[in-house]
Amino acid sequence: MPTRSAPDRLLSVLAAFDHEHPALSLTDISRRAGLTLTTAHRLVAALTEWGALERDPSGVYHVGLRLWEVAALAPRGLALRQVALPHLEDLYEATHENVQLAVRDGAEVVYIEWISGRSSVGVHIRVGARWPLHATGVGLVLLAHGEPAFQDAYCAGPLASFTPHTITDGPRLRRELAEVRRAGVAVSSRQVTEDALSVAAPVRGPGGSLVAAVSVVVPQADAQVPVLIPAVRLAARGISRALGWRPERDAGVGAEAGAGAGDGAS
Repeated sequence: MPTRSAPDRLLSVLAAFDHEHPALSLTDISRRAGLTLTTAHRLVAALTEWGALERDPSGVYHVGLRLWEVAALAPRGLALRQVALPHLEDLYEATHENVQLAVRDGAEVVYIEWISGRSSVGVHIRVGARWPLHATGVGLVLLAHGEPAFQDAYCAGPLASFTPHTITDGPRLRRELAEVRRAGVAVSSRQVTEDALSVAAPVRGPGGSLVAAVSVVVPQADAQVPVLIPAVRLAARGISRALGWRPERDAGVGAEAGAGAGDGAS
C-alpha cells in the first residue's frame, strides 16, 4: 500500500465528519480516516489547537468554528447565499413551498441554502446535502449547462435510481437536458421521492456564466407548474442581476426560452 502524504492524512481526519457523523470520538476518527490511533491523536490535536476541531467535555470532537470561518470565504458558499437570500425569501412568500439554492461540485449537486415550507412536501434536503445531478431539478439545470465533454461522460452512466421515475437511460437524459436548455427551466417530477415535483432555473454571474440553480419543490399531485415557472425564473433573474449578470449586455448567453420542460426530479 502506498504511503499516504501528510496532507492526505490531515484531510482524511476532516473527511471523517459528515451529516450522519457530526460528532466523533478519537477512536471513531481513527477508524473512519483509516489511520492508526497514534497518528489520529497527533493530527486531531493539531487541528484542535488551530480551531478546525473542537472537543466537548465528554471527549467527543466536532467541527470547529475556525473551519466554518474559512469555509464562509468560498464564493459559492456563504457569499452566494447572502446575495441570494432576499430573492429566495421572495420566492418562498410567493409559494410557501420548499425553496432551494444549489451549486455543482463534480458530478453532484450541493445545496447551499434551503427554506422549508411549514406544511409543504417533505424533501431529503439540508444545507450541505449532495445528490446526483440527474435526479434533481437543480441538478438537471446545472448539468444541462455544463461542458459538453462532462455531459457526455455523465450521460454514459451509471445513473443511480431512487424511484421508478428516476431517469436512468443515457439517451433519455440527453433529451431531457436539451429540453432544459430550450425551455430555460427544468421541471422534475418524482425522481427522488414519489410525491414531489420541482421547478428549477439557472442563476448566472457576470458574463452569463452559470453559477448556481434555484428551485421550488411542491407536492406532485397538485403542482401548478405554469404558475411556478415565472416565480422561479423571477427569483433566478433577481439573484443573477445581484451577482452582476446583465442580460442586455450578455446577449445570447443563457437566453431563456418559453415555459415547458420534460419530467425530471425533485
